Amino acid sequence: MPLGRNLLALHTWTLDSTPLAGVLEVARSTGWDAVELRRVDFDRAEAGGQSAAQVLDLVRASGLAVSAVGVASGWMFAVEPEKQRLLELFRRSCATAAELRCGVVMSPVDKERGDVQQAAQSVLQVGDIARQHGVRLALEFNSQALQFNTLESVREVLALAAHPAAGLLLDSYHLHRSGRGGRGFAEVALEEIAYVQYSDVPRQGVRPGETLDRLPPGEGVIDFGELFGLLDDKGYVGALSYEAPNPAAWARDPAEVAREALLATRALLGPASGRLGAGVRR
Repeated sequence: MPLGRNLLALHTWTLDSTPLAGVLEVARSTGWDAVELRRVDFDRAEAGGQSAAQVLDLVRASGLAVSAVGVASGWMFAVEPEKQRLLELFRRSCATAAELRCGVVMSPVDKERGDVQQAAQSVLQVGDIARQHGVRLALEFNSQALQFNTLESVREVLALAAHPAAGLLLDSYHLHRSGRGGRGFAEVALEEIAYVQYSDVPRQGVRPGETLDRLPPGEGVIDFGELFGLLDDKGYVGALSYEAPNPAAWARDPAEVAREALLATRALLGPASGRLGAGVRR
């Protein structure tokens, strides 16, 4: 499939029990093109005595691209003074993304309920911050959230805000858990899609509220042929980020986990995936 030309990124949550330096080495040595960084990666480094500048140097030294930088969640329904604290963290993530030549910051929706108009106003605020730093927000619905738990719900708030620097994050796991199949985003226009994450959903044993059960593509119930095919049909050229937090994976050799997931992804993408990484590493 032509999607084989898209950057394949390893999300650091997938190897959560491995320190960031180890994740970067594993991603590089196993053949991933990029990594997706979280806000907590920087918080943990700071707690361990590293400065933000040292973390940036560590990432640059890996030679990997950065597909997205995560922001601190909770900003959609926050009120003062917490709102200002979260907006400042949002600015820091945007500045980090710009420093790493990464065009996307990602955020999950708030997990609680609130006023949709307030949420839209918050999107306008963070959208302005993102635009000032030359990046785009990718907002992800969470199938286990109380309010923004469907594709329709997050598209509604993005449409109300109508900010050019705010788009949609499509996650295969949450799409399926919310009742949509592999082609369950057919009505979404290409310009709405800011970023894509993927992992598989177990064939059995899925529990309400549980999201730490994600699997490599092909090991669960999602039809990735349909999902990747629809992205290809739409002309999506952004990164595909493998986000699969699972305690069973965290207990294993991280290199094996990363390698198996990459091979499974390439097998689904087809022969074109053999050209991954051409001209993208720094």
